[in-house]
Amino acid sequence: MILALSKDTIKVTQEQDVVFLKNRVKEVAVKIKMGLVNQTRLLTAASELVRNMMRYGGGGSCLIEVVSSGRSNGVRLTFTDKGQGIPDIEAAMRDGFSTGKSLGLGLPGTKRLVNEFSIKSKVGEGTTVTIVKWANG
Repeated sequence: MILALSKDTIKVTQEQDVVFLKNRVKEVAVKIKMGLVNQTRLLTAASELVRNMMRYGGGGSCLIEVVSSGRSNGVRLTFTDKGQGIPDIEAAMRDGFSTGKSLGLGLPGTKRLVNEFSIKSKVGEGTTVTIVKWANG
């Protein structure tokens, strides 16, 4: 069972919000004594997801939580937007798939960087992506 120990929601609507969000994620990771490699993985994943939220969802919010499961602590990030949604999540999760002019490595690459990854999307309503990175995993 995962318990949320602290919560902080950050609205992301402009570029300066992205910087603030990444700084908060770093602070939380340091606070739970997450190692540098795992911090880098978490921040890279967060950067990709917030970039997608800005580009495809017109901004949104990110819930930052410190979570605990047994003796492990981690950071759970939930990105939510009210954008156009993803019509084919299965395709979006394949390496090389892109609706923009990118390499199409964002979502599948993000999934590889974290311990837990879930995505829910409804066309015309928006997308929610939740990731968890454990301090020791």
